[in-house]
Amino acid sequence: MARRPSAACDQWMGGYGLIQHTPQTCARIAAMASQLVAANHAPSEDAVYATLMAADRIASATLWVVAHMTYARRVDLSGAALLADDFKPTPEGHTGGALNVAPAYVGYLTANLLTARTRGWLLGQGHCVAAIEAANCLIENLSPAQVGRYGPDEAGLSRLCADFYSYEIDAAGRPAAPLGSHVNAHTAGGLSEGGYLGFAEIQYVHMPLPGESLVAILSDGAFEEQRGSDWSERWWRAEDCGLVAPMMILNGRRIEQRTEIAQDGGADWLSRHLAVNGFDPFEIDGRDPAAFAWAILESERRLEEAARSIRDGGSAYPVKLPYAIAVTEKGFGFPGAGTNRAHNLPLEGSPHRDDQARAEFNAAAQALYVPADALAVSRQVFAAHTRQGRPKERDNSLASRHPASPALPPVTPPPIGEAASSMAAIDAWFVAFAQANPSHRFRIGNPDELKSNQMGGTLDLLKHRVNRPEAGAPESIHGAVITALNEEAAIGAALGNKGGLNLAVSYEAFAVKMLGALRQEIIFARQLMEAGRPPGWIGVPVIATSHTWENGKNQQSHQDSTIGEALLGEMSDISRVMFPPDAATAAEALRQIYGARGVIGCVIAAKRPTPCIFDPAAARRAFEAGAITVDGDSDPELQLVAMGACQLAEAGRAAARLRERGRRVQVTCIVEPGRLRAPRDAFEEAFVVAEGPLRTLFPTGLPRLLVTHTRPEPLIGILRRIDEGPGRLRAHGYISRGGTLDAPGMLFANRCTWAHLVASAAALLQTEVGQFLSGAEAAAVIGAGDPRAVR
Repeated sequence: MARRPSAACDQWMGGYGLIQHTPQTCARIAAMASQLVAANHAPSEDAVYATLMAADRIASATLWVVAHMTYARRVDLSGAALLADDFKPTPEGHTGGALNVAPAYVGYLTANLLTARTRGWLLGQGHCVAAIEAANCLIENLSPAQVGRYGPDEAGLSRLCADFYSYEIDAAGRPAAPLGSHVNAHTAGGLSEGGYLGFAEIQYVHMPLPGESLVAILSDGAFEEQRGSDWSERWWRAEDCGLVAPMMILNGRRIEQRTEIAQDGGADWLSRHLAVNGFDPFEIDGRDPAAFAWAILESERRLEEAARSIRDGGSAYPVKLPYAIAVTEKGFGFPGAGTNRAHNLPLEGSPHRDDQARAEFNAAAQALYVPADALAVSRQVFAAHTRQGRPKERDNSLASRHPASPALPPVTPPPIGEAASSMAAIDAWFVAFAQANPSHRFRIGNPDELKSNQMGGTLDLLKHRVNRPEAGAPESIHGAVITALNEEAAIGAALGNKGGLNLAVSYEAFAVKMLGALRQEIIFARQLMEAGRPPGWIGVPVIATSHTWENGKNQQSHQDSTIGEALLGEMSDISRVMFPPDAATAAEALRQIYGARGVIGCVIAAKRPTPCIFDPAAARRAFEAGAITVDGDSDPELQLVAMGACQLAEAGRAAARLRERGRRVQVTCIVEPGRLRAPRDAFEEAFVVAEGPLRTLFPTGLPRLLVTHTRPEPLIGILRRIDEGPGRLRAHGYISRGGTLDAPGMLFANRCTWAHLVASAAALLQTEVGQFLSGAEAAAVIGAGDPRAVR
């Protein structure tokens, strides 16, 4: 005979305001309550239902605050209707999506409360942060900068609403409020801005370490924006991954129209698609915080059961990864729900100016309103962290990464004078690095050809992660190399693994496809620095090889120096861009990055052999100063400045010709141009080279000829401190010329051969070019002769 529900169960099943519970959810919760009691997580089923009732009220209040954040200057905790002057003249907010995230985030908080376990959370649709900030304010889960400014009282909530899209800046030009339009450094417990839709989807499975749990709130719009999330089930292994609970908010709308999922068949179509791709999908009611809490616990239960079955020999990888599809309508809980308006401003008019819009807002707000006394009781239910002996959500383990410092092996390059591949040197050092750090979890993001990029040792040691290893191939079920023919998915593995050690390797031209993901990480890390909470994860090298100057055989699509140029536009203390010219500097570049915290290091390295120029000590000095003198005559009359392996070789040839003709020259190599720039703030000022050491390397008044791996114009901007004007500095670099060419052909096409440099040197020295070049050489330089004359 069926058991009669208790009074507490009956009360919860009756719902609260707009938050109602479907029969399916009620049945799932009944089973969950019984399981929680059996596992000693709850003293009784009534206690579980009391928690869920509090969650209903917190969720309804969160929806209420979200609506106010978009439209109102203040809140009224008495529930009284707001007047015209209480509303913002210019409302703003991604309101519909935030309303949908509210029950999901409250469901996450509820799951933590029910199990006395603080999980991490990740919001893919970072523009929906209002839901996170509103709920955090209501339960007093605030970051240090928010404490005292926001809170659950009327003043704190009103300040939250006033600050949302206030656009105020402080004297330093930074946002004045510890609140943004996306997840930012002040969002309690935040891991990522979520500004680039789709990157959460390709990172979440790599984020938690064993023993940790992560709840990923994902977007149906991102599903069509960024491919690669379909492969998550390939990567999860109980032995080196924590529990993940991905939950897609399926509201069926993007900015201007329905999503492709909605057009293709909605939740049923998505379930079939996910099942085909190795997931274990199930639908939940996306309007109900209890449904989200159940989904989190159910996802974890299924994963733990699958892992147990594999350990016991009853099954094998891959695991069917649980995946909750939260079916709802865009903007549930407010007028305009389900329409295109719900994306941003769901009301037809502005409540500040329009009587009908104001009446509509007040009526909708009243339906969501939770009386202050009921809200206070619910808040106390959620204030159980001390009693449960767990950290607040703001302090979840994923948001406070600080892995143990890794052992850094010495650099042991080939002897000076030999020719060696910089990538081979990186490979040898990285193998020693991996062997020296067995307790760290490794992730190698590999979009294509690790072995052909001279990283064969790394591949043999760490192996491709696959579900069915091929005999004799460098493959393993537990491999650390995440290989996918998708640059975004590959970099997602490296960026997601902030509890471990990471590396990404790509062709230089195709690393540009990683740029959005890299920039999001760089921005968020820098914001944490500025907030006084510097990120503690270990630096991540991104190797860009098969580079512009050595990849001529593959047409101009493979000849692109954009990645380094773009990353030099970011703050150089966090976004480090390195151009090692030889084996020693290439290996030292990795030592520099792994010895740092919270930095992304882009290393542009040659895979073809180049001359070994530096010993390990010189390589260290080069990175300390950003540049190093290679050779020089006493009292030089010209400085040749090279950045890049090919460029340093050509500068050396040019210097030799100039010296043959009796001129005194100095050759200087730049390895990290960001250290030489004019600093843009105090953090960068502490990173760049001081004026004294800079002038030792680049004396004032000395004419300079610059030849760079990159396009010359961006680098001239970076090097303004050593640029004394066009009469004193000339620059050569990639001018976007290419095709199916060999390396000498690429140099000639872009006017970067030694002879082109000598011609510019003649101009700087105010000397006829004929004093340095033969007639055939001079004709080749001006495009009137045979290019072979200057090979």
